[in-house]
Amino acid sequence: MLWVKAFHLIFVVTWFAALFYLPRLFVYHASCEDAAGNARFKVMERKLYRGIMTPSAVLTVLFGVWLMSFYQVEQLAVMGWLHAKLLLVALLLGYHVWCGRLVKRFANDQNRHSHVYYRWFNELPVLVLIAVVILAVVKPF
Repeated sequence: MLWVKAFHLIFVVTWFAALFYLPRLFVYHASCEDAAGNARFKVMERKLYRGIMTPSAVLTVLFGVWLMSFYQVEQLAVMGWLHAKLLLVALLLGYHVWCGRLVKRFANDQNRHSHVYYRWFNELPVLVLIAVVILAVVKPF
């Protein structure tokens, strides 16, 4: 179980690194005014989303489900902290998909938001990370 937990944490860290970095790329991309820079950001965003972020998300979820398989259904049913954590993970998966849509919009030169919007957009995963860590470590309910 400890190996599964270790790999779960490794992929969580990798996923969050990408969740923090991709919206930061959006901030810079939204401010970019030259064609070469625009093309460079498109490549960076695509490679980060497809090559690191999505595989990390999938592996995070798979190892998380594997971790849950070590418990009886009755045990899982009374872990309120886990239910809250899973709700936040679902929210994060939605954010992940939203990022993918934004990557496509930038790739098609259809961005409709300013760099200020993306600066605020970038804060959501920080809030989710804080909540998830507190839930997983403190287990308040």
